[in-house]
Amino acid sequence: MIASLAVAALACASPKENGTARSAVSTESTTVARAPATHSTARPRLLFLGTSLTAGLGLDPDSAYPAVVQRLAAKDGFAVEVVNAGLSGETSAGALRRADWLLTQSLAIVVIESGANDGLRGLDPDSTAANLGALIAKMRAAQPRAAIVLAQMEAPTNLGPSYQRRFHAVYGAVAAKSGVRLMPFLLSGVGGHPDLNQDDGIHPTAKGARLVAANVYETLRSVLDSATKR
Repeated sequence: MIASLAVAALACASPKENGTARSAVSTESTTVARAPATHSTARPRLLFLGTSLTAGLGLDPDSAYPAVVQRLAAKDGFAVEVVNAGLSGETSAGALRRADWLLTQSLAIVVIESGANDGLRGLDPDSTAANLGALIAKMRAAQPRAAIVLAQMEAPTNLGPSYQRRFHAVYGAVAAKSGVRLMPFLLSGVGGHPDLNQDDGIHPTAKGARLVAANVYETLRSVLDSATKR
């Protein structure tokens, strides 16, 4: 079972931040985060730090992609504890502020899914890059043995090709500079497919989440193999 702890405080954007947000962003701020449980475990812990895409907005917790990843890992014999720390509406700046609370326990792997809301709001890609870099540095300081994986995210098409290119380039540059593994676009093969997304056109259905999990697990399998042998 995925470790979970409901929190009352949600990451709601300020009015200034929301200036360029689409309506889906405000809808996101209704999902609670699930954070590390306080009980001890001998199993390696895999933390997913992300937004409503990770939290599984509109889905049962067991249908969110981190839960599906745990089941895929179990089938391959990896006895890991998955922690879903997705928080709706959170920007990369919010993730950086929240990280201290999430890094208090031993972690084998951390998957960072952050920046989607930066892109929805048209925030400066340079700021997103700085936040992601600082987040990775903070994780390295707190969890020096943890493997860190950064998920590629993309900006919406309505912000124009120039912004899309700058936003896309953030992830490869941060991964290269920080020396972390870059995961392909989280929503590859799912984003833009109405039959795989909920009515908002942003958040995957249960079927879509299973495809996201398969994509994520393809990257994580070798990481799990290394991390669980330590």
